[in-house]
Amino acid sequence: MPRNKLFLVFFIWYFFCSAFVAFASTSRYGGSLVLATSSDPKTFNDIVATDANSSTVTSLIFEGLTTADPFTLKVIPNLAQSWTISSGGLTWTFHLREDVKWSDGVDFTADDVVFTFNDLIYNPDIPSSSKDVLTIHGKPLKVEKIDKYTVRFTLPVKFAPFLRSLSQSILPKHCLVQAVQQKKFSFTWGMDTPPGEIIGTGPFMLSEYHPGERLVFKRNPYYWKKSAQGAALPYLDKIIYLIIPDSQAQLLKFMDGELDATSVSGSDYPLLKPLETKKNFHIYEAGADYDSNFVTFNQNPGVNPQTHHPFIDPVKLSWFMNPEFRRAVAHAIDKKRIIEIINNGFGQPQISAMSPSSGFFYNPDVTVYDYNLDEARAILKKAGFKYQNSNQTLEDAQGHPVEFNLYTADSGTTGREQMAAIISSDLERVGMKVNLVPVEFNTLVNKLMSSFDWDMVMIGLTGGVEPHFGQNVWASKGGLHLWNPHQAKPATAWEARIDEIYDQGAQELDENKRRGLYDEFQRIVADQLPVIYTVLSTDMYAVRNKFGNLKPTVNGGAFHNIEEIYIVRS
Repeated sequence: MPRNKLFLVFFIWYFFCSAFVAFASTSRYGGSLVLATSSDPKTFNDIVATDANSSTVTSLIFEGLTTADPFTLKVIPNLAQSWTISSGGLTWTFHLREDVKWSDGVDFTADDVVFTFNDLIYNPDIPSSSKDVLTIHGKPLKVEKIDKYTVRFTLPVKFAPFLRSLSQSILPKHCLVQAVQQKKFSFTWGMDTPPGEIIGTGPFMLSEYHPGERLVFKRNPYYWKKSAQGAALPYLDKIIYLIIPDSQAQLLKFMDGELDATSVSGSDYPLLKPLETKKNFHIYEAGADYDSNFVTFNQNPGVNPQTHHPFIDPVKLSWFMNPEFRRAVAHAIDKKRIIEIINNGFGQPQISAMSPSSGFFYNPDVTVYDYNLDEARAILKKAGFKYQNSNQTLEDAQGHPVEFNLYTADSGTTGREQMAAIISSDLERVGMKVNLVPVEFNTLVNKLMSSFDWDMVMIGLTGGVEPHFGQNVWASKGGLHLWNPHQAKPATAWEARIDEIYDQGAQELDENKRRGLYDEFQRIVADQLPVIYTVLSTDMYAVRNKFGNLKPTVNGGAFHNIEEIYIVRS
């Protein structure tokens, strides 16, 4: 073929392919995603936000230097494109992306990173929960600008979770420096702020807020991420959050077509599953939840400074501090029954302090307490307890009937009160008298954190991938060390060992050595049972069959890749 004809054929082929890619990309743009949130956010200021609803909003607007891969859980670059480590793990140099702009068109630079850490997070006048996580051995990180797109962090000691903690949102200096100088930052970007004034680097920006009704986000025209074909992201024009406090009302809105997605509980599954085809949606089962539900006993030996009485009856304290008593209780809880009754079969017994969804740091090789009433009774008898009235009433060695209160929150939305009722019934089968006492959530928190006036509690905590971020629960001096908080020194040898593990684990940069430490931590918790875990729910999402690039995971939810999701055109 002559050279000019060959060139012409190549040119036509290239033009056709380019046009096809462009058409395929542009056809993905437009449309809205309608979701629900249970309440109004408390703030649009991500530094001072502490509630989940505020974080849901701010996660669309702000980003950190790093993020976690939702499939592998590994830390990957985000606003930082790369980093290097030197000085034995104490000095980290981050190279920022040079193609990032704030949603008002201003360049994102090292000044914004330095400002976020030095002027916001470490500012003593600003209440920031990130300050605790990013303060190591009582010292802040040293954060310095090297050049426009390079930042250096110097740590006081090695800190293995450091890289994961840099998912911390970065905020714009040019928008907020004046509020800091005027000592008004803590009240900046509140609920009365005009949406256009809230500036981020994320895929969306707030465009409307109608309190008690809805939040509307529009695409950020300056967003830096591109598709694999080089197309600008995000694809969607809008994300709309309807504010619907009641979970059943959210479900009805979804079934009526007013919502594009909703979380699905095990109890809702039989109602929704038969409607998948008719209502044009699909239920995704993502995996085991991170959030735990457990019971724990009050082992606080302290005295109330106002009343000068012990926080807990010394007779009960002697039971609760006995690990054999706790092991008997663990054998008496019918976790499979909880899964069937509350979760409709969706879920699994929780055996370890980490969820299986945590991946690398999850240790399944721990002591497991199968439901076995005979074993529970045998353990109690060996520990000195005895039965009266034909094995119906359990007493301790001194003849005290084993009776105590089980507190839980009366919210009714998590199934926790129903779970506590099942556990009460289970324990009565081994002779214990358990008085179930549902209380308002704030009252329960006061008992746990202030008055310490409780016997046994049914409660839950959020979990995650990184064990160190649970230090406030597991460190003996931690405020969430619920069974005996704020210890001046570890009350037991095993608590002292967990303190050592968390200190060593925070500074161990070898991932396999870290895993060995946290494997030991999970074995200790399973053996000593300071908390007795119940079940992990299955995370499930119902989503309309109209979205492309949908890749739900338990780690990121249904829309973790929100910038890539588009509406499929028929």
